[in-house]
Amino acid sequence: MTDAIKTVLFDLDGTIIDSEEGITNCIRYVLDCWNMEQPPQKDLLQFIGPPLKEQLQIVFGFDEVKAGVSDMKFREEFDRKGIFECVLYPGIADTLRQLKLLGYRILLASSKHEEACVRIIEHFHLLHCFDGIFGAQGTGKGCSKEYVLNRLFRETGIDRTEAVLIGDTRFDVLGAKAAGIPCIGAAYGFGSREELETAGAWAICNSTAEIESCLDSLGQRHCKGYFSPTRPSLC
Repeated sequence: MTDAIKTVLFDLDGTIIDSEEGITNCIRYVLDCWNMEQPPQKDLLQFIGPPLKEQLQIVFGFDEVKAGVSDMKFREEFDRKGIFECVLYPGIADTLRQLKLLGYRILLASSKHEEACVRIIEHFHLLHCFDGIFGAQGTGKGCSKEYVLNRLFRETGIDRTEAVLIGDTRFDVLGAKAAGIPCIGAAYGFGSREELETAGAWAICNSTAEIESCLDSLGQRHCKGYFSPTRPSLC
């Protein structure tokens, strides 16, 4: 562990778990409820990561009411079946345990509802790796990455200058930036390397095995330089 980085915040979907099957199956369930045509699988991947209600409005043009009903239907199906239709990314469990042994404080920061986050982490027997689990509360702004991160810092008192987020989409990078911390992009997840670089990720991991080295590299540059006009070179 470096002197600069002491706290590592992990996104869940696309960073710890590959949740494509569960989330896309639940989106298809919602579309069936509205008798809508089913799109190609690749078009459903954009629902992994961002707040669901807002994404339904953007992608399908749902109004506020229809998006709210759809969000409820999604969560009912997700709680019933989709929540455990996921797998750990190769090596992530070992990475979490190693970071813990190195002395890092590890917390979860996800736009997924907090109760679901806890259930998933418990399901994979990883609860002992985490010092806290923070997820979405309700709908709307309470689901945004920025909101979740700011609540995490407010409730834990953790120093932002000693923290970094690891996430796989631009929503993670932009949310971290808005909360005043750097983000390491997980290019092995659902976001592309180009997306993460464009959003301003400080480093890019192509696999879970690279997370520790990226943390070391970022720590050596220290987070106090985060707002410098010149970003560190990407891993």
